[in-house]
Amino acid sequence: MSVALRNAQSAVPVRRAPLRRAVCALRAALGASRFDVGLVCAGNALMQRLNGAYRRCPEPTDVLSFPFHQVAAGELPRPRCRDEYNLGDIFLGVEYIHQQCRETGEDFDDVLTVTAAHGLCHLLGYRHDTKPEWEQMYQKEAQILEELNRLTGSRLRPLTADLF
Repeated sequence: MSVALRNAQSAVPVRRAPLRRAVCALRAALGASRFDVGLVCAGNALMQRLNGAYRRCPEPTDVLSFPFHQVAAGELPRPRCRDEYNLGDIFLGVEYIHQQCRETGEDFDDVLTVTAAHGLCHLLGYRHDTKPEWEQMYQKEAQILEELNRLTGSRLRPLTADLF
């Protein structure tokens, strides 16, 4: 199945092919290769509008996930027909992420990949509203990033290490 990647901003150059490959590998690590996923690279204005509309927080953010299915954490959807083989859409706030990376000195492409992993976990029901939920999500992110690291030789880790 496909990863449809759209760059809906022009403020920050995005290396789309490596990002798509990473998301494909992360999706496989989640056991969800047969599901489509949409990935939108967005600027601050779009992220602010979406965050305000869906989370009542009218500020730009790094990632917003819109699942196609409602599932419990770690469960794969059970599609009834071909059109339901869709995990949903992830909006990456690339302009916001780029600004943060400039402040912290972190590698933009690495942070973009890790943020996409976080978004994928949200599409599969993982949340981080409580400490137990955060721990479960953190463990899943670490697991799928470790698989990506094994495949690519990178050393990516979840961004949410100090959330609680």
